[in-house]
Amino acid sequence: MGAIGPWQIAIILLLALLLFGGGGKISSIMGDFAKGIKSFRKGLQEDDDKAIDDRSDQAMDVTPAEEKDKA
Repeated sequence: MGAIGPWQIAIILLLALLLFGGGGKISSIMGDFAKGIKSFRKGLQEDDDKAIDDRSDQAMDVTPAEEKDKA
């Protein structure tokens, strides 16, 4: 039960190869992931800006008549 078998060695070698070998696959994957997050945030920001612009078109003046006369 305490011995490491050939399957465990193969899994360890495969993980080491993925992490350290092949021209930085992990870093390229994480770079793509970061680009996706930035794009998602940019899309959310554009949606928020559009929603604010839409609401500003529907704004009404609710100032009481007394204060309008003073101004």
